[in-house]
Amino acid sequence: MANPGPVEALREVAFWLERGRADTYRVRAYRRAADVVAGLTAEQRLSRQRTGGWTALPGLGAKTAAIVEQAMAGDVPEYLLELRDAAQPIGYGGTLQPALRGDLHVHSDWSDGGSPIDEMMHTAAALGHEYCALTDHSPRLTVANGLSAERLRDQLAVVHDLNLEMAPLRILTGIEVDILDDGALDQDSGLLDELDVVVASVHSHLRADRGEMTSRMLGAVRDPRVNVLGHCTGRLVEGKRGTRPESKFDAERVFQACRDHDVAIEINCRPERRDPPSRLIDLAVDVGCLFAIDTDAHAPGQLAWQGLGCERAIRCGVDVDRVVNTWPVDDLLAFTRAFAG
Repeated sequence: MANPGPVEALREVAFWLERGRADTYRVRAYRRAADVVAGLTAEQRLSRQRTGGWTALPGLGAKTAAIVEQAMAGDVPEYLLELRDAAQPIGYGGTLQPALRGDLHVHSDWSDGGSPIDEMMHTAAALGHEYCALTDHSPRLTVANGLSAERLRDQLAVVHDLNLEMAPLRILTGIEVDILDDGALDQDSGLLDELDVVVASVHSHLRADRGEMTSRMLGAVRDPRVNVLGHCTGRLVEGKRGTRPESKFDAERVFQACRDHDVAIEINCRPERRDPPSRLIDLAVDVGCLFAIDTDAHAPGQLAWQGLGCERAIRCGVDVDRVVNTWPVDDLLAFTRAFAG
């Protein structure tokens, strides 16, 4: 957006800061300021602009007030121009990143994301996505405010209405469903049948022994409702949560099951995950698996991280046509909804 309004300018600043992995408190300051300004009427904004009273509003300091004043004057705020000019490509996407049509693993503030669905999806559209799957967490993951069946049904209604507003972007209904200890999925099976995309991930008991974890993952992969195996090792290699070793499982057996049951292996783009490790991407290529290059975004700026996954996929020789989110939406849905008929 060349000359954004004050709310849009503040949110774009937050986007660039998130994209660059700035501290959360900095990003929240701009989003909080955007919410305050968004709550003002046009007349109230003009009055503040005449009197220079922006800093009297809660949540607006000198820096955010300057952005609002400059945007209200019809200019692109200086700080926003600085962030735009300083932005560099994230990762090496080669010919793979331009081929991506969407993202199949995205969170909103309905679970543990930081922004509303519409803001996430408007950002996806601005990035050029043709489709984007909303995949908030399932109920067992209470620490992430996972969605009960009732809340998920409420969310489906919201997505239906947003799709009417946001065409040509297609918001795909989905979930990141927890893989339970016995390999079952943490959501009503009938409700899972209604979704466009089901990402299945392990989030608990990550230190289970190799045999137990293998059995657990095989149970999920063999469920015909599952489309993507999310961040399969659960590792963390950096970041504020610290590091975490890989879960132990028979990767060859699990990947063969993914191949045989049409489940894509997720190449997770989050910098702290880089999951799977490169050796396992190599194995999945050799086995003949499909892949999904997903951001696992929990904030709008993180939707720009796909280049990180593309770079790893390119290094490991992943062919473009084996990445399911390079496919047109009708082909993708034929793949993900095959069980539903």
